[in-house]
Amino acid sequence: MQQLSGLDAVFLAAENDHQVTHVSQLVVLDKPDPDYEPYPAWRRQLADRLHMLEPLRRRLVEVPLGLDHPYWIADPDFDLDFHVRHSAVPPPGTDEQLDALVGRLVAGPMDREHPLWVSHVIEGLAPTEDSPHGRFALLTMVHHAAIDGASGAELLALMLDDTPDAERPAHAGEWTPEDPPSYAGLLGRAAWHGALRPGRALLLAARAGQQMAAATRHPAVVDLADRVRASLRGPVGTVLNLGRERDPDADPPRLPPTPAPVTPFNAPISRYRRFAHRSVPLSEIKEAGKATGATVNDVVVAACAGALRHYLLEHGALPDSPLSAMIPVSLRTGEEDDMWTNRVSATVTTLPTDLDDAGERLSAAHIALKTAKAVFAAGPGNLAPEGAGLGWPAITTLISRVTTSWASRGLLPFNVIISNVPGPQEPLYMAGARARHYFPVSAVADGQGLNITVQSYDGSVDIGLVSCARLVPDLARLNELIVEEFATLHALASS
Repeated sequence: MQQLSGLDAVFLAAENDHQVTHVSQLVVLDKPDPDYEPYPAWRRQLADRLHMLEPLRRRLVEVPLGLDHPYWIADPDFDLDFHVRHSAVPPPGTDEQLDALVGRLVAGPMDREHPLWVSHVIEGLAPTEDSPHGRFALLTMVHHAAIDGASGAELLALMLDDTPDAERPAHAGEWTPEDPPSYAGLLGRAAWHGALRPGRALLLAARAGQQMAAATRHPAVVDLADRVRASLRGPVGTVLNLGRERDPDADPPRLPPTPAPVTPFNAPISRYRRFAHRSVPLSEIKEAGKATGATVNDVVVAACAGALRHYLLEHGALPDSPLSAMIPVSLRTGEEDDMWTNRVSATVTTLPTDLDDAGERLSAAHIALKTAKAVFAAGPGNLAPEGAGLGWPAITTLISRVTTSWASRGLLPFNVIISNVPGPQEPLYMAGARARHYFPVSAVADGQGLNITVQSYDGSVDIGLVSCARLVPDLARLNELIVEEFATLHALASS
């Protein structure tokens, strides 16, 4: 039995009747031959690997009265057939039909009486030149309480094979279920953890203070100093600078304004979703940044900023001030005792949606992300998972719900989530079927009706967009604009 961390529990508390928090992946695979049957192959693959896939075996056990965070136990009533499901798109099996089906499937909540995951085998996809025998897809959804984006990528790698003719794993299907804990035992644990919380809070506060003190040039402080200095220009500054040469004015990068400007997708969301996917070559993105020293992440953010600018202009809704984005930051070191938990924090960056030139947007994105990284490194953001576990569970739930309520009423800390998740660069297989693409499928929340996530895999950057269907109904158009922005940045670098 293992208790959820405070951050894990936050993702449970954030759910309501119209927002769910799944970490999902859509893998599109080639059929190796015309008679290949994906559903029994995938069910057999998962059955053989359950002993390696701990998040798929665990179900929740709630603490009475919500006095403590829930626990995971290895489900004694585990039923693989409940989790592995069979779906199909109708003829002609286009990618647009696949997107529509995925949007419907990811919108629903998960049954908390079972382990929090489901996997759909989706058939009926049309053949392509690279896939003459046809294609199928695997949509696997795992609750964010169980994994984050990085551990989700690791989980999928364990589900699949790195060769087309992989042997059946040792100890296939061998695992031991657990009996649920007693009511009294859960209450006793809750009382003990409650007694420890004040001391843990003091220790965490001391660690946070040490990190802040170690920051020699905290960008937030520099930003405040620059604002004060700017206010002393003019006659007052002339008097204060008598006898010395004044420094020239500078235009340093600024932290994103708070609250962020309002856009059509920053509003309360419905329970309906749109999904859109596309791919671009990873080599082109690397080339787009090579000439200017920009990273892949810089290029991704610049392309998203340009696409959002054009999209909002088309809708007559571009704010005068630049948008801002939340950028998830993985805290994984590879040395964690438990890899199946959330080890993630975030930083906020300005999106150069106020700039008309694509090259200027790339330069501005590079500077903004550099500032955002410095802010994160100087602050105690890496303590977010520990901090989330210090509050009483009822208070954590209340804070989570109040925060989303404020966001839905225009008090926005950022406009959109943009995430870039590195994935495996060698092809993966499922019972001989090659995985061509690996599209991330994330989540949206009240006030944040748009999520842009990209995943690099086997030489491609696979783009997955999720939106509230009411706030961004034409999501495919935004995805098309992102691909066009990548092409523009690549052309600039090649000219």
